[in-house]
Formats: sequence, structure tokens, C-alpha cells
Amino acid sequence: MHMSTRIRTFVGVALAALVAGACSPSQPTPASSTGPMSTAATETRMVTDASGQEVALPLEPTRVVTLSEPTTDNALALGITPVGAVSGRGQSGVAAYLADRADDVPILGSVGTPNLEAVGAAHPDLILVDGTSVKSDDTDTLNALKQIAPVFYTAHSGDDWRETFTRTADALGVTDEASTKLADFDAHVAAVSSRLNDGGYLDQTYSVVRWQGDSAGLILKELPAGQALSALGMKRPANQDRNGEGHSEPVSLENIDQIDADWIFFGTLGKSSVNNPSAGGATGVEASEAALAEARASVGFDSLAAVRAGHVIPVDGSLWTSTGGYLLMEGIVANIEDQFVRAS
Repeated sequence: MHMSTRIRTFVGVALAALVAGACSPSQPTPASSTGPMSTAATETRMVTDASGQEVALPLEPTRVVTLSEPTTDNALALGITPVGAVSGRGQSGVAAYLADRADDVPILGSVGTPNLEAVGAAHPDLILVDGTSVKSDDTDTLNALKQIAPVFYTAHSGDDWRETFTRTADALGVTDEASTKLADFDAHVAAVSSRLNDGGYLDQTYSVVRWQGDSAGLILKELPAGQALSALGMKRPANQDRNGEGHSEPVSLENIDQIDADWIFFGTLGKSSVNNPSAGGATGVEASEAALAEARASVGFDSLAAVRAGHVIPVDGSLWTSTGGYLLMEGIVANIEDQFVRAS
């Protein structure tokens, strides 16, 4: 079946679910509503999204669906728990670093492939998407989603995370909260950076590696972990002191020396990926420790300076080697603080 035909079929089913839900006496009223339909739920305002389009959004959205890791992350950071989200990259639930905040949020598909029927059945009044999940030129999917609820495009791939966070807050009607959060983040970064400098850590170099199966991928400066290192003033090796293509850069085992630095942050998403989420594997620190043990069997790995110095730090791959928003950035800074300059 052609893609657009499948989408039209899904939309028909989704809309049928919406109609059935609206007619069902068991359909719950949103928690923030005080009656059949609150004034805030019926009033709208115009907000400009990342694609430059003005979108009519509820004054106070109460049923938000997030269809990417960054939109889920930023909504949670702003105090909004989605009524549905997509699974993390190569994972069965939300990104592992968000599980303590959103483990009970229903999963409505995976990154890049939302289940339109499930999205419709969630009865959203706002759908948040971005370029990491639905490309801006994927008009079939975007138009299908617009048949369900207003769709707000928060960012293109590679957009500045701070601007994305602020734009998401605007869509959710909580811009003051975003300003406060960003000020808190800047203060935290400044404090940690100062202590790293005092400890001599800003004179050393740092590499971020995702180990997938039996190969390495470099996380370069344009990706979230790279942005966090830059914000703290942490240097990259000369060959990594650049932006990449918006995803991890594969490194062959023959060129394994390209991942070396004074220190290596080492993460994994298991053997799974966004294109093969059923391959299995885990993303946490224990999984990274296991992946590191496997990596040490690769020719040349034990010859790396960071390995010989005992400077390889296993980290949560869902936090360090994927994508996200405010909570991801804050989590990486907190990890670095705990590793190098933990308060006594």
C-alpha cells in the first residue's frame, strides 16, 4: 500500500476513534477542566512555529501529545506531563533518562513513525513535533496529524536547543517558567565550569562515543552532549573540534584512534537503533559498562591513551548519545559535576 494511502487509512480510523470517544459516556474529562469544556480549552491564540507558520493553539493546552524525544523532554521540564509520547530512539518506552518522570505515559509509536490511530485515541488538544521525528516536508504525516489536533513544529534538526525550549514553552503557554529554567541552567553551568577550571579539567580534552554492537560513533559538537561540553568550556581533540552531520559519525575499527582523548564518555543504545528498535539492548550505565568490556576486545582499543589512563567513563547512552531538550542538557552537566567536581 502506498504511504499516502496508508496515512489516509490511519486518519480515517483515528478520526473514527475521536468521534467514538466524544460520544462515549466513559470518556474522562481533562483534569484541568471544571465542566464539559473550560474557557481556556475553547479560547485560542496564534503562535508562530519553527517553520514560520502561525498556528491557532489552545490558551491552556491540557492534553498534549509529544512525538519526539526533545518535545517530551521539554514538556516534562516545563511541568507538563504528556497524555502520549513516542518511544526513545531504539527503546521500547520513553527515553530511559526520562523514565522516572514519564514511565507511565502511553507510547503512541516510535520516533519517525507515530501511530496515528493511537494519537487520535489519546484525544490531544495539541501535538508537538520537530525535525528529529517528522520532517517539515513530510506533508502527508503533518496533514494527517492536523486532522486530529493543532500541530506545532517546535524545531528543525540542528536548531539551537535554547530557542527550541523557549518556543515549546510559548506553545504550552508557560514562557515565564522557561525563562526561569534557562537562568537556573546558566547559573549551574557557570558554577560547574568555574570548578572544572580550578581543578585543571578545562586544559584536557574530551570525547563522547556511542558504541553500537562492534563499532564506534563519535558525538560531535552540534549534538546535545557536544553543546553541553562547549557550554562548560571543555575542549575536544583537534579532529573532533567541529560540527558533524546532525547524527553520530561512524568510526571504523581501523581508525579507532579517532575516538581518543584525555577522557572518553562512553555510552551505548545497545544493539538497537531508530531503524532497528527490536534488536534489543539497554542504554544505562550498566549497559555501557558491558559494552566497554566488549569494546576492549577490539583490536587497538586498549592502546587508546584514555583507556590506558583509566579515563573511560561509562554513561547513560539515552542521555549522552541521543537527543533531547532541557532535562538532557541539565542531566549531562550534572553527570560531569558528579564525575569531576562533586561537592564534598
